[in-house]
Amino acid sequence: MEAKIQLFCSTLFLYLVSVRANTLQTYIVQLHPHGVTSSLFPTKLQWHLSFLEQTLSSEEDPSSRLLYSYGSAMDGFAAQLSETELELLRSLPDVVAIRPDRLLQIHTTYSYKFLGLSTTRDGAWFKSGLGRGTIIGVLDTGVWPESPSFNDQGMPPVPKKWRGICQEGQSFNALNCNRKLIGARFFIKGHHVSSVSRSANMIQEYISPRDSSGHGTHTSSTAGGVSVPMASVLGNGAGVARGMAPGAHIAVYKVCWFNGCYSSDILAAMDVAIADGVDVLSLSLGGFPLPLFDDSIAVGSFRAVEHGISVICAAGNNGPIQSSVANIAPWIATIGASTLDRKFPAIVRMGNGEFIYGESVYPGNRLRSAKKELELVYVTGGDSGSEFCFKGSLPRAKVGGKMVICDRGVNGRAEKGIAVKEAGGAAMILANTEINLEEDSVDAHVLPATEIGYAEAVRLKAYINTTSRPRARIIFGGTVIGRSRAPTVALFSARGPNLYDSSILKPDVIAPGVNIIAAWPQNLGPTGLPEDARRVNFTVMSGTSMACPHVSGIAALIHSAHPTWTPAAIKSALMTSADANDHRGKPITDGNKPADVFAIGAGHVNPDRAIDPGLIYDIRPDEYVIHLCTLGYTRSEIFTITHKNVSCSEILRMNRGFTLNYPSITVAFKQGMKSKMITRRLTNVGSPHSVYSVEVKAPEGVKVKVKPQRLIFEHINQSLSYRIWVISRKKTKTKRISFAEGQLTWVNAHNNFYRVRSPISVTWK
Repeated sequence: MEAKIQLFCSTLFLYLVSVRANTLQTYIVQLHPHGVTSSLFPTKLQWHLSFLEQTLSSEEDPSSRLLYSYGSAMDGFAAQLSETELELLRSLPDVVAIRPDRLLQIHTTYSYKFLGLSTTRDGAWFKSGLGRGTIIGVLDTGVWPESPSFNDQGMPPVPKKWRGICQEGQSFNALNCNRKLIGARFFIKGHHVSSVSRSANMIQEYISPRDSSGHGTHTSSTAGGVSVPMASVLGNGAGVARGMAPGAHIAVYKVCWFNGCYSSDILAAMDVAIADGVDVLSLSLGGFPLPLFDDSIAVGSFRAVEHGISVICAAGNNGPIQSSVANIAPWIATIGASTLDRKFPAIVRMGNGEFIYGESVYPGNRLRSAKKELELVYVTGGDSGSEFCFKGSLPRAKVGGKMVICDRGVNGRAEKGIAVKEAGGAAMILANTEINLEEDSVDAHVLPATEIGYAEAVRLKAYINTTSRPRARIIFGGTVIGRSRAPTVALFSARGPNLYDSSILKPDVIAPGVNIIAAWPQNLGPTGLPEDARRVNFTVMSGTSMACPHVSGIAALIHSAHPTWTPAAIKSALMTSADANDHRGKPITDGNKPADVFAIGAGHVNPDRAIDPGLIYDIRPDEYVIHLCTLGYTRSEIFTITHKNVSCSEILRMNRGFTLNYPSITVAFKQGMKSKMITRRLTNVGSPHSVYSVEVKAPEGVKVKVKPQRLIFEHINQSLSYRIWVISRKKTKTKRISFAEGQLTWVNAHNNFYRVRSPISVTWK
């Protein structure tokens, strides 16, 4: 009964705020953490309400406008305000910054094996106890708690430091949490006052931590799901499903709803997660890059890092556009996406006997009817969007009983299959266009279907255009492992250079993000579409959203093995141990060329080496403040980001020539600039009496000098510094901008396992 009353009150609140939403907008108001007016009030909440009392008309209750009161991720609140009220609020003392609420978007059975994770005594799982004792906080679309990936059999007790709750709501109660899924909350106020209406055919949204879209269940299980035997997607990719840190605990914070994720809700979740006691925060969401003082995730994550919490974020899916990488704060680990060497061949045999390679996880190898040769049709012309297979665009008379070609783009890949099926089509070939090239994200389609690359699509359409009665069949080949080069960079993975900070390379690393199999809720079919009546425990998804929780889980393993390490130390371990080469020992590729550092950062994550990196580049929170000063950020902007009131002129005078102790090395030569001196500091976390020598592969067009060339560490946790001089030899007048890359590696003289590698990127402007 109490839960029903709570739900009624929540619904009533949401109705009332939506009535006013047409004239009001949500703003995040940041306050001075030690404001002069704060001492006048017994609680932070009352202090926050006092600002609204001074801003609103006397007859209005200030609490009706307040959405959230923040205290951990930042000091301040989210509230609904009119333009006039906003201007009045700006003039009040202790108001540091006001930002409009922003809408962001959400960006396995084999990937742990591909990454080399196994139960051998020298591996990351053994050294970390599978992530035992570490808590991963996942900000996403919620969780399906009944999924076998969240079973707590064999899990240790909930850590004593945990202060979170299992928040009850629609179809979710306290019993849905256990020793694996130790906490769950939901944050909906920013979303509900946005006044965006749902379309009629959408899946029901649960006003609770329960996941209705599948994305959060998928990412949570990738980070920390337990072992589930005989997992597959309709028989494809069969094996034991495991998250990266199967012994870690998971806490879920639902911040994303049917229209996306609002920054006011995200900040509220980060605020609570810091207080709850998480060790790692995983955010598979974001947008385009923003200046740090305008980026709520950057602001909230700085506070998290100050509390010793590693923040792992998706780089975004706007690749291969240059400078599209998001979540670019230097204290965040920014993750791009790569491929696995697992394929799901579904080859098209054309009527002329030629073959076209495609991929699919439709279970066609089990169904005789799926292998039939059919007439092939590609419906073009008019303005109905029939070439994209929009719903209602395909005439039944033209496609009934036939195999339909659908161009990729505009509507969802699996939606096209539904449109074909509803029009009476018997099968589908999903054809990549010039935009998607050879990128091969697969789907569990509702009818026999395969996806082909752009080059193959050109061949297929040429066959159709030169044949009077074109025909084809799809040959489904199940699952094939180890026959293709991997990892390679995913086409959609967002790219650098860093738009707002040319001295920090982003993304930091890449991790598996294409065709990842992980847990799925029971309210959805494997395509996630309302028309799909099939039910599965696992499905396949692609995106930097899938890459991010791989690294969140690996960060949890490192934290379990080294609980005193800072977030910067953990990120350093991930970066300096990353692989620049694929599993065949050749440079990682991006399409048909070697991948550059703006695609892969430091390289592809390697958990067994990351858990024992030998040396680390550590960074204290106050060093990030000095770095912001070097970028020319103003006093108020730095205060907005870090809550630290500093004089940059004084800081820069005391830290002449300062460079952030980042694990990658980036130099941007401006007009007339010939050389740059960079300082780095390494801390020994390997063995005492360790000697390291430097190996440098200089970027083309520069000379690189390093002093000293040997580092002799007498004991563990000892730190030693070295200097790098990067000297330009390039004539810059011939080209307006150019780029070169190399690497610097510290190699242990007695143990070649310890190779501490930093990419070097150089640009001329």
